[in-house]
Amino acid sequence: MAASYVLVTAAAVLVVEAVLLGVYVPSIVGDSNLQNRLQAQANHDANILSLSVSNLNVAVPDATMDELLIMAQKVARTQISLSGSPVNQDKGVPITVTDGKAIDQPIEALVDAEGLVVISSARGSYPPGVPLDVRLLPEGGGGRGKTRTGDTTWWSSPVLLYPPGSPPSGMETALAPKYKILGYVHVRAPSGYGEAGDVPGSLLRVLVPGALVLVLVVPVGLIFGLLSTRRLIGRLRRLANVTSTVAQGDFRPRVPVTEGDEVGQLEESFNRMTERLESALHAERAAGRAEARQAERGRIARELHDSISQDLFSLSLLAGGMRRAAPDGLRGEADSMERTATRAMREMQALLLELRPVALEDAGLVPAIEELCRAYETRLGLRVETRLDEVSLAPAAEHAVLRLVQEAFSNAIKHADPGLVRVRLTQMAETVGVEISDDGAGFDLSAVAANHGMGLRLMRERVEELCGMFELHTAPGQGTTVAATLPSASSMPPSRIGAPVTSAGEQP
Repeated sequence: MAASYVLVTAAAVLVVEAVLLGVYVPSIVGDSNLQNRLQAQANHDANILSLSVSNLNVAVPDATMDELLIMAQKVARTQISLSGSPVNQDKGVPITVTDGKAIDQPIEALVDAEGLVVISSARGSYPPGVPLDVRLLPEGGGGRGKTRTGDTTWWSSPVLLYPPGSPPSGMETALAPKYKILGYVHVRAPSGYGEAGDVPGSLLRVLVPGALVLVLVVPVGLIFGLLSTRRLIGRLRRLANVTSTVAQGDFRPRVPVTEGDEVGQLEESFNRMTERLESALHAERAAGRAEARQAERGRIARELHDSISQDLFSLSLLAGGMRRAAPDGLRGEADSMERTATRAMREMQALLLELRPVALEDAGLVPAIEELCRAYETRLGLRVETRLDEVSLAPAAEHAVLRLVQEAFSNAIKHADPGLVRVRLTQMAETVGVEISDDGAGFDLSAVAANHGMGLRLMRERVEELCGMFELHTAPGQGTTVAATLPSASSMPPSRIGAPVTSAGEQP
């Protein structure tokens, strides 16, 4: 990421350099080269005029300055650009004489010392007597700016009058006292006229700042990238370490959510994922334990049925035979033994029904309860009335309701000797109600509480674990009613929807 910062910044600098080179450099280089050409043209023609005027000054000493300039121009007609024949085309600029205006081509004008045009190559733009529209310097000079012919680059060179007997040496300047300025040769051209030349200084002025920026951007970009990404890299490394731990099967670690950016959303999503994986793992382990318990319960039920139930049945037959064959003094004890064996057989059958697994997952809650009721009716001769509505419950709540019905049946058979049991299952707005009532002997609640009734306590805990309400109504000789109210699937707290529930009599 730090390298990407450096590359992006360097690319931006290169783009700016390219724009400067493409837009400004041709204009700068072209103007500089153009001004050099204009200066060469103006200096060449001014020197020729200076020599001509100096010679005429000897022959015609009383001539006016304007007349001297015009006569000098005529003398040098075959040599200077004002004649229409440009000289030094390799260094100067081509001058075309026209009576109209010259907007897109070079113009050369001869002006007097006051800046008034004497003659020009474009009389439509600069007719005689018109003041020049740029400032003239005694030593000559040039520039660039807006004039009446547009954006223009120009150069003005002075025309000097040499004193008699002092031939020019080629090093004269307009500031020397012995030389007099008669006028100026002014040459101008549209800015950008001609092809761009090679001016290393101009290129260096544009390229050097960009090169310095490129040299500085590497360490600056590297430092900025490291500082700006250090915290982000730390968060990603922490997330990667926790991911490796989770990949090895440990779903307990969590990543602290430090900020609300995209990485923070990733951290939060990762935590939710590990929580769900951990819950799924616990549910799978609980399901495995439940299957193991169901298998164990089935094995115990088979052993009880194959051994103890057969022994109790044999004991009952023997007690009945003893009662019929025993003398009157022992007939009461034999009858009591027979009743005890019969009651033990009945309780054993109830225990076998309690241990019998019910296919809740495959059949559903209502068919499972109906199957359980039919089993008690068929095997124990108990009359059972049902009113079962289709209800919406979470899987854990369905399992709890089935175990509640099973436990209520078992308690009624063991302790109440009922003739009729009623089972109700109803769906309300956001709750589901289940009620099991019998017409058995009933019991005293205070006595059961004092004796620590384990089955009733487990039934209550099972319901309350699922955020439900448990009620028990009974009295001696008035039967027993067990009722529970559980939240429906839509109102069940998410943390309890798939929570395993410990069955009564089962080891967690």
